[in-house]
Amino acid sequence: MISRLFTVLGAAAAMFGMAGAEEARHAKIKTSMGDIVIELYRDEAPASVENFLTYATSGHYDRTLIHRVVTGYVIQGGGYSRLYTERATRDAVRYEGENGLRNERGTIAMARGDDPESAQAQWFINLADNPKLDHRVTELGPIYGYAVFGRVVKGQDVVDAIGAVETGAAGPFDAEVPLQQIFIERVDPVEWPPAN
Repeated sequence: MISRLFTVLGAAAAMFGMAGAEEARHAKIKTSMGDIVIELYRDEAPASVENFLTYATSGHYDRTLIHRVVTGYVIQGGGYSRLYTERATRDAVRYEGENGLRNERGTIAMARGDDPESAQAQWFINLADNPKLDHRVTELGPIYGYAVFGRVVKGQDVVDAIGAVETGAAGPFDAEVPLQQIFIERVDPVEWPPAN
């Protein structure tokens, strides 16, 4: 009976989370080093925002690692557990790198592999202006970038502190991993600024 009650409560909480996410324009990334509030660019990157919030409200990001830090470049997370096990993901989100948003300091973008249509759960926050990560078109055709879908509006000091930690090899990675694990405790849609 008690386990059934928890199941019902859990389902209700999940439904509430999704309802709150439907029109959310901000999200809070709660990390073990402090909170980061992100403004979400629903108009410019609707698929990426929906994808991010779906992972967030499903609990996918709970107790995952910031698993990559490149000083002066990016911090990256959203994919690995404390044991460096990669969490299962949904289908890839469509590429939105051509939305006109630039990979500037404080922006959040979808991480991906070589295929521009391969972004799933992982994301990164730019520690500096990174124009080489932007979508652009040349005489030879398009150069695919990384889809920006939001910007830090509170907690840039937390982002910078994470970006300054000591890194090395850990888990399956040869470098760029924080030597002291940094956790994403959870990610939630929030009202911002908070109502008084």
